[in-house]
Amino acid sequence: MIAHTLGFPRIGPKRELKKALEAHWNGSIGEPELHDVARRIRAQNWALQKDAGLDYVTVGDFSYYDHVLDTSAMLGAVPARFGFRGGNVAAPTYFAMARGTADAGAMEMTKWFDTNYHYIVPEFNETTQPALCATKLFDEVAEAKALGHAVKAVVLGPITFLRLGKDRDASATFSRLSLLDRLLPVYAQILERLSALDVAAVQIDEPALVADLPDDWLVELERAYAELAGAVHPPILLATYFESVSDHARTLVRIPVQGLHLDLVRAPQQLDAFLREYPKDKFLSLGVVDGRNLWRTDLSAALATLKRARPVVDDWLWIAPSCSLLHAPIDLHLESRLDDGLKSWMAFSVQKLREVSVLKRALTEGEAAVADELAGSRAVAESRRTSKRIHDRAVKARVATLTGADARRAASFAERRVLQRDRLKLGPFPTTTIGSFPQTATIREARAQLRRGEISTADYDRIMKSEIEHAIAMQEQIGLDVLVHGEAERNDMVEYFGEQMQGFAFTQHAWVQSYGSRYVKPPIIFGDVSRPAPMTVPWIAFGQSLTRKPLKGMLTGPVTILQWSFVRDDQPRSETALQIALAIRDEVSDLERAGVPIIQIDEPAFREGLPLKHKDWPAYVEWATRAFRVASSGVGHATQIHTHMCYAEFNEILDAIAALDADVITIESSRSQMELLESGAAARYPNEIGPGVYDIHSPRIPSVDEIEALLDKAARVLPPENLWVNPDCGLKTRTWEEVIPALTNMVEAARRLREKHASLV
Repeated sequence: MIAHTLGFPRIGPKRELKKALEAHWNGSIGEPELHDVARRIRAQNWALQKDAGLDYVTVGDFSYYDHVLDTSAMLGAVPARFGFRGGNVAAPTYFAMARGTADAGAMEMTKWFDTNYHYIVPEFNETTQPALCATKLFDEVAEAKALGHAVKAVVLGPITFLRLGKDRDASATFSRLSLLDRLLPVYAQILERLSALDVAAVQIDEPALVADLPDDWLVELERAYAELAGAVHPPILLATYFESVSDHARTLVRIPVQGLHLDLVRAPQQLDAFLREYPKDKFLSLGVVDGRNLWRTDLSAALATLKRARPVVDDWLWIAPSCSLLHAPIDLHLESRLDDGLKSWMAFSVQKLREVSVLKRALTEGEAAVADELAGSRAVAESRRTSKRIHDRAVKARVATLTGADARRAASFAERRVLQRDRLKLGPFPTTTIGSFPQTATIREARAQLRRGEISTADYDRIMKSEIEHAIAMQEQIGLDVLVHGEAERNDMVEYFGEQMQGFAFTQHAWVQSYGSRYVKPPIIFGDVSRPAPMTVPWIAFGQSLTRKPLKGMLTGPVTILQWSFVRDDQPRSETALQIALAIRDEVSDLERAGVPIIQIDEPAFREGLPLKHKDWPAYVEWATRAFRVASSGVGHATQIHTHMCYAEFNEILDAIAALDADVITIESSRSQMELLESGAAARYPNEIGPGVYDIHSPRIPSVDEIEALLDKAARVLPPENLWVNPDCGLKTRTWEEVIPALTNMVEAARRLREKHASLV
């Protein structure tokens, strides 16, 4: 019987990796110093796993940027524009793939299944020739073994790697699945090298199996693992997570791997399908500790599940979190400001490792050996169930009295559009940004000083207003048509709102990785949600007072606040979403009363929240759409509602997005070279739309010609009178030195477009 984890957070308990990466990117430290920081983080992570009582440490889960990008580098799948000529993929090439260069645009980035983690999308074409082009995995295995650890290596599986990528070939007949025959010999090399390093097992992650995988991909799955079985290899654990794979149970139990991992937190019902015919010669890894949330495990319930499986697999039972702990914060012990009651309900990654170990001990040593831990778990479950701080009768009553009219604008888009154009007096191809402007050193230092008590709230407010004045002045100078106040006062687009609502709790150090060096500290929704007072009105009203141009009020939508928080698990997510929606509705109404003419309710997580199986989409779309419309429908016809979405695949859900009935949507599309438009999907969108014309996650400054070409592409697909001009996303992570020339070029490209479509002027 084995206790293990599928992965561990790579960022360091005090965000050491972020600091080292950004120092390396700005030239403050070289590669050796960056690698030293990484080695210390890995050694610490492995020690935590060993000290918790796990049998193996997991190696291969550490990444400098993204584990899918690591796989692209290891397999030599480097797009030609980065000048790679074979051999080992060096660090400059690796980071260029993720961040772009002056001469080469970054690879596309999108969401990892239904999480808020972003991965770098592999690119494939007919000339892709996989080869073993990185030794990072093997070096780290040797590193762990030198420290005395028993090692389980982890790699992303060939089916998932291909499935997550995109075809970049002009030929209509090319399919990335055809690359499998070229890919498998490289995977065989990887397995053979890991065998030579004497690893105890290899975890091959195939989460693509939980989604709707076409039949030809399932056929190739069987063939792929039959071929890999012929290589010299350690025992293989085929890992699935985030949903059920019960539809593929018969296939998975017969393919020639030595074990399977199932996520029993997200899909507990799938266990029965496997126990009915599970072979005696395979081990079964069961994910019974939640790898994606921070609530303590009900150990008695988890133990009951494990006991159901044990008679079938005997001691061939492995115990684990449901998925990699990449999505959970690191250590609850770092939190000194959470009150003891809330803190007692939680478990971060370090604590989850110990829960796994306790469950193994209960099975191997008997429940008496862990009686205190089991009793503590039962007490926590009862405490949460009966706590008075969770439930608010007024909030529940307000949700219960919602009607259809509360989720519907009283006038059609066509009627609203006439009134909005008369009020706003914007010309064709209006230019704007998505909301945030650079979080300067001045802003960050003021926030830190306020937190340390070194300046007063009044002093902090004066500094923030000065930053807002600067942002408004810069936008006026650049010539943008619709301005924003810049969000200087906001620490994070979700955390900022959660801090001002009831039912939320906050941490000091519960950081999780979103992408690269971008980490977020999600709020914790533990109870019913309400808004005691206006959250944004004074700041946005101040910004509007500084300009005669229309200014957008910026809010985060209910689905995104839900998705980007650690959410209570004692009621349906749809119920929590409606509670948040009512809080946002109140804020929208207050902004309108303050004279704000445009209100943007960002929903970048709308697509991310889609269930992984198509059959479950309609129910999600119904409640997610309702939540947005409840938040946005309480305004008059002349108030223009915007929304924004980014870094996800939108083609399949344009109809659902249209059902939100926002007057304008701004949407990420530059990294994919307007793929959304090329598919024709965007042409179905009935209202106004701003496809992002430059990538804000890259430090490169796009030229006027480059932006103009993207706008021309958009104007050929969309009605030109419906087209807005904007970046892909907010500009929080960029510098003013990058933002000003990029936006200046964007405004000039829009001017050229107006000349081409002079009839609209």
